Amino acid sequence: MTQIDPPRDEKAATGRVYLVIVDETAEAARALRFAARRALRTGAQVHLLVLVPPSDFVALGSIQATIEEEARDKADLLASLAAGSLASQSGLTPTIAVRSGDGPDTVRAYLREHPEVSALVIGAAAGASPGLLTTHFAAQAGTLPCVLMIVPGGAAEARIDAVS
Repeated sequence: MTQIDPPRDEKAATGRVYLVIVDETAEAARALRFAARRALRTGAQVHLLVLVPPSDFVALGSIQATIEEEARDKADLLASLAAGSLASQSGLTPTIAVRSGDGPDTVRAYLREHPEVSALVIGAAAGASPGLLTTHFAAQAGTLPCVLMIVPGGAAEARIDAVS
C-alpha cells in the first residue's frame, strides 16, 4: 500500500472526524482510503462503523444466538482488518464501532450519538446501482447533520489520491 504524506503542520488538528461505513466491498475500501488520506492531510480523526445486519431468519434460541454471534465475530474481524488497513496507510488509529440493526437507521443513530462527526464518507459501487446506503443517504443528504462524501467506485486510486 502507498504511504500517505503527513500533514504540513503536525500540530494543526482540526477537530474533524470522518465516519466511514466499513464492509467487505471494494467501494468501502475506496472510501476508507479517501478518508485516511484526507484525515492525515487535515489533522482529522477517523471513525469506522461496521454494520451487522439484522438476521433474516429466526431460529430456535441457541441456534439464533449462534447465528448472531457468528455475524458479530465476522463484523469484529472486518473492523480489525479495516483498522489495520487505515494504520498501514496513514498511521492513524481509528475509533471503531460495531453496531447491529438496519443500515440507515444505525448510521443515523451513530451520527446522533457522535455530533463530532463532520463528514460521512461512503463508497458508491461502480455498477449501475451505487448501493443501498449510498442511494439512501444521497437521497437524504439534506437531512444529515454532517457533510456527505461519496467516493465513486469507478475512480482510479490515483484519482482518489489526487483529491484527498
